[in-house]
Amino acid sequence: MKIFAGNSNQPLADSICNTIGIEPGKIMLKAFPDGETFAKIEENVRGEDVFVLQSSCPPTNHHLMELFIIIDALRRASADRITAVMPFYGYARQDRKDQPRVPISAKLVANLLVAAGANRILTMDLHAQQIQGFFDIPVDHLYASPVIFDYLKYSKHNDLVVVSPDVGGLKMAHAYSEMLNADLAIVAKRRTSATDTESVGIIGEIEGKRALLVDDITETAGTLVNAAAILKAQGAESIRACVSHAILNDLGIERLKNSCIDELITTDTVPRPEIEGLNVTTLSVANLLGEAIQRIHNNSSVNSLFRFKGARTT
Repeated sequence: MKIFAGNSNQPLADSICNTIGIEPGKIMLKAFPDGETFAKIEENVRGEDVFVLQSSCPPTNHHLMELFIIIDALRRASADRITAVMPFYGYARQDRKDQPRVPISAKLVANLLVAAGANRILTMDLHAQQIQGFFDIPVDHLYASPVIFDYLKYSKHNDLVVVSPDVGGLKMAHAYSEMLNADLAIVAKRRTSATDTESVGIIGEIEGKRALLVDDITETAGTLVNAAAILKAQGAESIRACVSHAILNDLGIERLKNSCIDELITTDTVPRPEIEGLNVTTLSVANLLGEAIQRIHNNSSVNSLFRFKGARTT
């Protein structure tokens, strides 16, 4: 087994290798003057079971192209099996035609991964679970909830309420409420643009409770911040947000700094610098991904990684 990493999230790749107890694969990545990516595998991979770790975080297109090129290089070097390990799967929000003459980019990325030579996909907390059906190769879809629950279980309270910031996140919120034995609430919203949303109402009892907002991804933080504002107006005692993939841009950081969210809990599926003035807790998913990689390599079941407290996490 060998693990190679692109440039998107080298710290996570190093942590996974430390967890498994192997050295990262030797690879050279560089850019030509015109911006083209060049990759060279600097060790023998003939007949090897190879895993390539790359999150499609910003710059998204560059990291995706880098992943395709690495996979192609491994395929041409006669690797036996190539698994693309994508802790964050980009373009997942473009999973359907919701207006005329638009692409289904999540399906296009799936096609490109297979065309490049990937034999298997390992990913985490897809924005839409039906994306697994876009592939004609095996997909192992993990959840970050066990890692997050290990952090949250020490702060369980009888007055905790798990809140979905929109109807689409209800299934995830319900899973967290089951794990934490907490109440459940939903914020109704409508999107006004690609960067702005408007919260219009709430279903559930909020007054005097500790609210935990849960979502799979945030970038501009508009959904979280607006939901937090309406929770505060409804009398929530405290508000924390729990997000699997926090791909925060400058607008999202500024919104969170000026919001009533007391703590943002997220994972290291995407890298992020320290942000002054923002209380961010980053949990590592290296052990979870490392265990999944070992089980895939050994042709063992990964089903138990989908389960928590005897039931499926989502």
